[in-house]
Amino acid sequence: MNRRRFLSSSGVTALALGTGVEKTIAAAPKPVSHAAKPVLMKLGCQSAPTTDAHLKYLARYGVKHICGYPQTSDGRIASTVEELSRMKELAEKNGIEVLCVGPPVLESSYIDNEKHPAIMLAKNPERDRDIEQLQILIRNCAQVGLPSIKYNMSILGVLRSGRVPGRGDASYSRWNLAEAKPKSPLTIAGHVDSDAFWERITYFLDRIIPVANENKVRMACHPQDPGVPPEGYQGVDRVLGTVDGLKKFITIRESEYHGLNFCQGTVSEMLADPSREIYDVIRYFGTRKKIFNVHFRNIRGHRNDFTEVYPDEGDVNMWKALNVYREVGYPYMLMPDHVPQAESDPRGLQSFAYCYGYIRALIQVAQQA
Repeated sequence: MNRRRFLSSSGVTALALGTGVEKTIAAAPKPVSHAAKPVLMKLGCQSAPTTDAHLKYLARYGVKHICGYPQTSDGRIASTVEELSRMKELAEKNGIEVLCVGPPVLESSYIDNEKHPAIMLAKNPERDRDIEQLQILIRNCAQVGLPSIKYNMSILGVLRSGRVPGRGDASYSRWNLAEAKPKSPLTIAGHVDSDAFWERITYFLDRIIPVANENKVRMACHPQDPGVPPEGYQGVDRVLGTVDGLKKFITIRESEYHGLNFCQGTVSEMLADPSREIYDVIRYFGTRKKIFNVHFRNIRGHRNDFTEVYPDEGDVNMWKALNVYREVGYPYMLMPDHVPQAESDPRGLQSFAYCYGYIRALIQVAQQA
């Protein structure tokens, strides 16, 4: 089918042109035929809060699948069946399906600010208490019909060295290792070398993945953002900040319910040449069915020196990347993440809307290819 004729006749043209998709597709190498490969992926979002007002905002832009955040009382980690059900029902009233849950623990926050740091600090008995709460959450999600939970195993949170001007009045987040200035020599975690970090990861997986298996709930872990040199940063060796580290991670407690919240942006940040290397990384984890969620964002640059940009202006060809997800049969969400900021858009709602349109247009074009 002639792509331009399709875009013109289907009503996708305005959406594609308005989000830079036409430029992205035009610049792409002619893809291998995917005629026998259905497009299973869905536009999604993980932005909070999961309130009626925000759900209506998401529905306005065609977002029908999300990662949700239940309102959990009393400072608990484990949401009750009733709390999870209320969140799910509220989303359904807005025509949205909750495919993933974000718990109030193991977030991408800096450990000194974390409300529940015990798992990453290997501090017992609090660590076992928090793990038990996550086990309860897994069982409750299964009872309500919520199929996935996302989490991080991070001590340093998301590291960035500053912001730089972007398109119009937007500003972009940047990481340049040579310019980075740590908040302090060490965090409250002290020195955590690779052996200690792997021990903490394994301790957690040994106790969580069997429960995930029993309840058929996918556990999706986010890579560490960004990777740092082998000697570490603020005393921490980020073992999930390399592709080899992620490969090792998925072999611990091997299970169809143990995989990745695959942040394409973060993984691109691990690479010397993301414009060339990212596609085979997607294939590696995708063919092994270890990708449970995708943060579909782009960067300009490479390991130790990059800027987060709008999806249509980075080094990674997003149309080509989407077709690799299609090639491996990826069936879950593609969602924006870390959008540019502007003074006139302090919550990033306009930037998110732009990204929704971009992803939705790519998926629509792929469905007709």
